[in-house]
Amino acid sequence: MRAGPGQTVAARYQVTDRVPEGEALGLRRLATDLHSGVPVLLEALELPEVLVPELAGSENFEASRWLDPADLLTAVRAVLARIPEHPRLRQVFEVFAEDGLVWVVGEQPTAVGLPQLLQEEPLAPYRAAELAADLVGALGAVHRAGLVHGQVVAEQVLICADGAALLGGQVGAAAEEALARGLGGADGRRWAQARTGLVGARAERWAPELLGPDAAGGPEADLWALGVLLQRALTGLGPFPEATPTALFAAVRAGQRADSAGCGPLGPLVDRLLAADPAERPTAEETGQWLAELLAHAPEPLRAEEVVPQVLPVPRPARPLVPRPRRGRAVAQLPPEHARHAGAQRPSRLLPVLLVGGVLVAMVLGMAAVVVFAG
Repeated sequence: MRAGPGQTVAARYQVTDRVPEGEALGLRRLATDLHSGVPVLLEALELPEVLVPELAGSENFEASRWLDPADLLTAVRAVLARIPEHPRLRQVFEVFAEDGLVWVVGEQPTAVGLPQLLQEEPLAPYRAAELAADLVGALGAVHRAGLVHGQVVAEQVLICADGAALLGGQVGAAAEEALARGLGGADGRRWAQARTGLVGARAERWAPELLGPDAAGGPEADLWALGVLLQRALTGLGPFPEATPTALFAAVRAGQRADSAGCGPLGPLVDRLLAADPAERPTAEETGQWLAELLAHAPEPLRAEEVVPQVLPVPRPARPLVPRPRRGRAVAQLPPEHARHAGAQRPSRLLPVLLVGGVLVAMVLGMAAVVVFAG
């Protein structure tokens, strides 16, 4: 069953919608737990069909059937029991198999998927550093529990309303690894083929040590994945070609990746995380310390200068305005009361002449007084 909207899985989880970015990771559905009313995320891993030789040609049975999920479920539930509780890790409630699918039921808080944010534009460096700090906090808890996360990809990152990041996908990755090991057995080539079919050409999932003859991935592979994710989030492109698995594997083995200059202040960290030698990559704790130091010296957000708006209407004076009449314009054009006040306040044109004449008369009188007293 492909679990379309309205259908119920395991007689408990009613599907409400498909996850927009779910195509990159297979079948993913939003659902409601009918027992509790809580929204959940359903992630499914499709089991392969295996041939049953003794049933070939039978009229009563099909010649193939789904792979028995018992061993896979045992392995996955063992991992689930060891996952630590951490505020930056999404919880997983249940794992079960139904109709050829292994379902992982996890929490689905109100949040936005990181791929939706990256569709608009790449992240600013310091915002990416904040999200990376949340992710390495979660990875540190996983690694201290002796586990590997295995699926540090954008589709497994949720951004909550408070801006914090939540990381999911660990149980689904454990199911894929268990299935690949089950199909490949001790044959490294068959294991690689099975894993490629499950994972695809995704650089986050293919650290160089997973391409070697031993094909063993530890906590260092999670830090590699974080480096790929950071460069993808900061520049809009992954550091390696991902058109086909062959092209990706060749580039990873040769160390041919895109320059990290576009990562800004996070460039040096991305370079360290993408080191070909796992021993040269920083641990989750070291990465967290580096990010904390970067964020401690982050510049303050730019704010536009405040513009004081002009207050309208402009306050008028308490007394009425009396416009001065221009030359050649009769005062009679004004209202009578305004014209009266304007005529009373207008200075006389003879005033300058009288002032000059008075000064001259005063000078003459002064000189006459001097002559009289001198005589």
